[in-house]
Formats: sequence, C-alpha cells, structure tokens
Amino acid sequence: MNIKQAQKADIKALFQALASLGNAHEVEKVFEDLCTPAEISAMADRWRAVREIKAQKPYRQIYAETGVSVTTVTRIARCITHGAGGYNLMYDKIKSNKNKENSNDKRCDTDE
Repeated sequence: MNIKQAQKADIKALFQALASLGNAHEVEKVFEDLCTPAEISAMADRWRAVREIKAQKPYRQIYAETGVSVTTVTRIARCITHGAGGYNLMYDKIKSNKNKENSNDKRCDTDE
C-alpha cells in the first residue's frame, strides 16, 4: 500500500479501531457508516471470489457466477499467492472457526 507519510498514523488508528470491534454486528455498523453501499458490495464480491478461488473454481466460472471480472479475479488470486496475506488470514481463521464449531457439535451429539 502506497501511503503518504502524514496519513500513516491515521490509517493505523483506523485499523486499530476496527480490530477493537467485538463482533460482526459491530463491524457491519461501522462499515455502513464508513463505506458506500457500492464499496461494501465490491468488498463482498471480492470476498466471495476468494472463497471460489480457494475452492479451485476456474476464473471464468467465478466471473459467470459472481460478475467479478476475470481481471479482478486474477488480481485476487495473485494477492492470495503473493500479497500481504490478508485474504489467507481471514479465510484460514474462518475455516478454523468452522472446524472448531463442527468439532463442538459432534461432541454435543455424543453427549446425548
């Protein structure tokens, strides 16, 4: 990210504020105030493309199903492989949390 030196402190403060939020509902409220509906939609489209790329779907199929351009899908895939690691971090955390939930569900089933 190419950021002017004067803005770095403000951007860091924004990231720290977002990290302080406790749940998805709080994040949703902040994003509704911080971003336009089109910006939120574009981020959601990219996040869906991440999941589809991770599922190894062809880029043109991702475009056909999501409307995200092949160029954008390619850029997202490059970020997954060579980027800052943010997409992978989020994806892996969600996957890990789902695995924990499934494990807890199975233990609850055997307790009955």
